[in-house]
Amino acid sequence: MRFTDHTVLITGGTGGMGESHVRAFHAEGANVVIGGTATGSARATELAEELGALPVRLDVTSEDDWTTAVAAAEKAYGKVTILINNAGAQNPATPIEATGRALWERTFAVNVTGQFLGIKAVTPAMRRAGGGAIVNIGSTMAYGGTALYASYTAAKWALRGLTRSAALELGRDNIRVNALHPGVIATKLITEPAEPGGRPIADFYDPSPYAIPRLGEPADITAALLDLAAARFTTGTDVVVDGGLLLGPAL
Repeated sequence: MRFTDHTVLITGGTGGMGESHVRAFHAEGANVVIGGTATGSARATELAEELGALPVRLDVTSEDDWTTAVAAAEKAYGKVTILINNAGAQNPATPIEATGRALWERTFAVNVTGQFLGIKAVTPAMRRAGGGAIVNIGSTMAYGGTALYASYTAAKWALRGLTRSAALELGRDNIRVNALHPGVIATKLITEPAEPGGRPIADFYDPSPYAIPRLGEPADITAALLDLAAARFTTGTDVVVDGGLLLGPAL
């Protein structure tokens, strides 16, 4: 029960990894606030009723939604001590020359601006609570280039810089900021097309050459996330959970 007396706000809390995170923090004693968009509000409410958690409507690109969500969390539980910036959006496989500006900006809005707004919104609350932990969910795409996914790759690279800057600014307030970078995880982001008529990433990825020759599961990421959220002397760090993908082929 590492998170008894903590309140955790998890964005994208109804997705494949998000729901795994929600259930795990709840099982470890935390008060859980489940952030979800309008399309996920029914599932957020259902999950919250099951666990005794708090659902909040949270479009991470909306500063007003962030303000409302943090205020609701403090009103319900007295404080906010952990933020999991989990919400993300993948772009359809598109070459740079065919990538419209709207797609580029939407990808950055969710994956970078959304996490920036989250850090900005929870910082005063965490100061009032005496400190806290922020974990930004990135991607192994933040460690190289990936053809046809330039906007997503660039956004995840940017997130690493945001994490380090926030860690330097907030450390003296007893607020730790780290990033967790999943590899290829068996969620809808990987197993379903990013747009109608497209092909899912799983069609192009074969895990068999790597050290751990399988797709990751949400529980693999959640296990590392819990440890990172509890790591009291760790800040500004990138933790990669990818089954050896970045190491290259094992054989």
